Amino acid sequence: MNLLVTGAAGFIGSHFVLRHVANHPEDTIVVLDKLTYAADKSFLDPVEDAITFVEGDIADQALVTKLIEDHSIDTVVNFAAESHVDNSISDATPFLHTNVIGTQAIIEVIKEHPHVRLVHISTDEVYGDVGDDDPSCTVGDKLNPSSPYSASKAAAEMLVLAARRTFDVQAVITRCTNNYGPHQADEKFIPTVIRKALADEPIPIYGTGKNKRDWIHVGDHCDAIETILTVDWKSDQRPIFNVGIDREFENIEVAKMILRILEKPEDSIEFVEDRKGHDWRYAVDSSETRTLGWAPKMEFEEGLRQTIDWYKEKYS
Repeated sequence: MNLLVTGAAGFIGSHFVLRHVANHPEDTIVVLDKLTYAADKSFLDPVEDAITFVEGDIADQALVTKLIEDHSIDTVVNFAAESHVDNSISDATPFLHTNVIGTQAIIEVIKEHPHVRLVHISTDEVYGDVGDDDPSCTVGDKLNPSSPYSASKAAAEMLVLAARRTFDVQAVITRCTNNYGPHQADEKFIPTVIRKALADEPIPIYGTGKNKRDWIHVGDHCDAIETILTVDWKSDQRPIFNVGIDREFENIEVAKMILRILEKPEDSIEFVEDRKGHDWRYAVDSSETRTLGWAPKMEFEEGLRQTIDWYKEKYS
């Protein structure tokens, strides 16, 4: 394949590129990244000679067109997104630019290059939260986003689905649960707990800490995307795939697990004012994705230990 991977200097995208180069060294990979605060080009240093890196905005249609034509791109994997919920509550404008306008810009280019496939990376947050006794969300469930971030991702999805229907664009959407692992931006939950614990500072936990998340290791998520890329999209017309491990943890559980691994006291946990519109629980049914032959491999505590080791080196 000749891939254009957007947002690949960020958390999940960088892991995807590193793994893809290792597993498919014959492929062409072009990375397009705006290098915002959550990106770090050095994540891609191990493969810098195997990829082409371009700094730029996915909303720049002329640039995206040039990259697709100059490198004979046949597949776009769109990781580019503003993703931090708290930032979206403070100011949603950058989220609309990248997540909505940027996605439509890619669609506009692909409309003129119909051989190009699009994998659009979305989030389980588009479903909104579910109650403790509610079943996991399926791909046919209605969307009910709670934050400006998740609303922007839901809007992007609607544009992708409309492009499939109106212009016969080859596109699929993935909705993944919360990722964890190396390279994640410092302000995210797990890096924050690790960073604060290493500095012997109070660990801030929203509300009661009982909110539930289904944590997936970033490597397992990338493997799911790779599996979806192998599907014959002409015969398999499913437009959306959920990705999750089907094992939930309360935020307070995760924080205590990190403290135990680091041998830090639990009394460093400090409950703070809850986030506005804080979703209670996320849960997705990933059974359709598993029919493709994918299944998560990383056990949570082992993945958490590896993640902690990476951040210990980063923060040392």
